[in-house]
Amino acid sequence: MQRRRVGGSGLHVGRLGLGTMTWGRDTKMDDARPLLSAFVAAGGSLVDTAAAYGNGEAERMIGKLIRTEVRRDDLVLATKGGFGLRDGRRIVDTSARAMLEDLRGSLRRLGTDHIDLWQVHAWGDAPLAETLAAIDQAVTAGDVRYAGLSNFVGWQTANAVTWQRAFPGRAPLVSAQVEYSLLARRAEVEVLPCLRHFDVGFFPWSPMGRGVLTGKYRTGIPRGSRGATEHFGWYVEPYLEQRSRAVVEGVAKAADGLGMTPLQVALLWVRDAPGVTAPLLGARTKAQLDEYLACEEMTLPDQIAQALDDISGGPNAGRSEESVGG
Repeated sequence: MQRRRVGGSGLHVGRLGLGTMTWGRDTKMDDARPLLSAFVAAGGSLVDTAAAYGNGEAERMIGKLIRTEVRRDDLVLATKGGFGLRDGRRIVDTSARAMLEDLRGSLRRLGTDHIDLWQVHAWGDAPLAETLAAIDQAVTAGDVRYAGLSNFVGWQTANAVTWQRAFPGRAPLVSAQVEYSLLARRAEVEVLPCLRHFDVGFFPWSPMGRGVLTGKYRTGIPRGSRGATEHFGWYVEPYLEQRSRAVVEGVAKAADGLGMTPLQVALLWVRDAPGVTAPLLGARTKAQLDEYLACEEMTLPDQIAQALDDISGGPNAGRSEESVGG
């Protein structure tokens, strides 16, 4: 797998990342074991998780697999703090106390002495300076190598990155992740221009439009899909409306013409979009992962990528800038 540099940092990752949001609930160890092994064998390195995923179970599973299936040194372990469940409710707590407690828990569950990339999971009510001071403390202590952000909008990202660059000795923020796909292009308005300006890496989550771009929902909600579950139905439902259907049909038509699957067309559009470092794949089985990995030698023709831009919201300004610059 080709590797890409994460922004202007010294960190490099494979150009596809493995997301683990479903681990511990929908993805059990019997599926996770061959999934992670195949990902690493293909040259993948970035494994993205969070203290909140499966209430810590995703990290526990990764920790077990590091001891039995893959080498810790082959992975770039990325996790997040500042978000979780409390009394059944989603809570964002980015105070220094909560962030550092999450970090200690992540290190313990993963069975490692350091996190390669530690990310603030969401913008919180705690003072930003306090949240970022926790990152500085973790990096200084050697518990964390690099730091990043997750689910920050453009002005929040700019604020955080600028704060960390204001004084020598603060840990730079090298990456950000937000949702980005043919069904979710809002990142192009502010987040991506911000990341380009500051030379920050970008990890899109849900590059398959929460699974909808694979085409599996074209004729209904299949049994066993995320959309059919009580805990993820709400997550898929927003992309089952009419506008999304038109995009899905366009992806399917392009796939037919190119001899690819809709999943591969949708992935290639994101993987090679301007500013993208590595999309985070939500594969739940090795079979799903294999379809992603088969894209390594594939590219979308420029005219197809631009046609998909047009049907999903208009020209990609970053792509246009690259064409002019090239």
